[in-house]
Amino acid sequence: MAQIAGVNTVQLQQLIESVSQGTVITNPATLDNYRWDRANDPSAGTPLAVVRAASAHDVQATLRFANVHDIPVVPRGAGSGLSGGSSAVEGGIVLSLENMREIDVDPLTRTAVVQPGALNTEVKAAAAEHGLWYPPDPSSFEFCSIGGNIATNAGGLCCVKYGVTADYVLGLRVVLADGKEITLGGPRLKDVAGLNLTQLFVGSEGTLGVITEVTLRLVPAQRPPTTLVATFATLDDATSSVLAIASTMRPSMLEFMDRPTINAVEDATGMGLDREAAAMLIVQSDEPAEYAAHEIAEIDALCQRHNASEVFATSDPEEAEAIIVARRMAIPAVERHGTLLLEDVGVPLPRLGDLVRGIEGIAKQQNVTIAVIAHAGDGNTHPLLVFDPTDDEQKQRAHDAYGDVMDLAVQLGGTITGEHGVGRLKRPWLVDSIGDDALELNYQVKKAFDPKNILNPGAIYDPAVLQEK
Repeated sequence: MAQIAGVNTVQLQQLIESVSQGTVITNPATLDNYRWDRANDPSAGTPLAVVRAASAHDVQATLRFANVHDIPVVPRGAGSGLSGGSSAVEGGIVLSLENMREIDVDPLTRTAVVQPGALNTEVKAAAAEHGLWYPPDPSSFEFCSIGGNIATNAGGLCCVKYGVTADYVLGLRVVLADGKEITLGGPRLKDVAGLNLTQLFVGSEGTLGVITEVTLRLVPAQRPPTTLVATFATLDDATSSVLAIASTMRPSMLEFMDRPTINAVEDATGMGLDREAAAMLIVQSDEPAEYAAHEIAEIDALCQRHNASEVFATSDPEEAEAIIVARRMAIPAVERHGTLLLEDVGVPLPRLGDLVRGIEGIAKQQNVTIAVIAHAGDGNTHPLLVFDPTDDEQKQRAHDAYGDVMDLAVQLGGTITGEHGVGRLKRPWLVDSIGDDALELNYQVKKAFDPKNILNPGAIYDPAVLQEK
């Protein structure tokens, strides 16, 4: 890890003078606001300064300064990450991209050139003005940034049919650790010249470079969907329905909520959800109306065949939106019941039932509440571990359960993260997830792009190991 140099007032003034006026923040109260993302990583340090970049030039100047003085730089988008990927490093610089928000849509090529601070919802709105759509839709789409989405390869509710962020990134402009800006890819749908370095940066969590511009692929606007909700008395019936649906058709949404989640959402909304149900599925079809009706009827029949307690379908936009809002608010609804440790483990779809039942067993064994929501159609689950932070014994049980869930996912041939990223919280389990040889290749790539380990040290990779290489 880079050693933090003693930066004096004169040297800091050099940084201030090299970037846009007013972008360098050193006020302690403001610095404190940039220490954590939504994961509330307890190891977060206090930064030397925050640079709220207004341009690619500001990003380059910041990294050049940091490179000369061996100062860690933590890139930050909207601070909505869930794995400690943008936790501040003690004495380092937090490089915020929140003010870089420009969006330029080209309807002819169906692309958008976007700066990293633009929010996901802003890109969707800009595309919609031209009858186009940007599909990746994390539940946090209203407040998460495109740069952060790319950093973790975010997915969302529609990814079962439309794919994840990586499927929509055509090109990037990236500033490397030494301040050099490079251009990768562009508005071409086909491009196989050289190694696919564009995709190398997707999911790299700010450890290889800082994104200053992205070219996104857009698609025609989504048709109004038909929505189905099914409840089940057992987890097995619900997950068996998921497998039956996924093996025969491709809905545009296939989401799962277990009993603790259903009850938390019902506590928050009072919308009449079945509190006794073991699980609930939310399924959508956005095929043309005639085909959507047929697809939903087939899904209804499959759910009934797998002992659904109740099945309800609607093509009314307002009813459908109320259902989707209930799903999107699951995390804040559960969070009302205590502090959360948020997981996003994923498994091959045939093992989804084993994962969900296994998590239920871990909750009982550790005597801790675990609410499970899932992008069930692709096997990506979000177990939410709830604990009282003032109860040390309960807090320890929750942290033990956190590791147990990741161990279970790996044992089932899955992954410790489907879309939230490794960050700092999941780093100890990375080797179990990808293996020694693949991890060694990761270290070699990191070293090639960032030989001083200036960029986001401590995220994904063990700084001590990098120091030895």
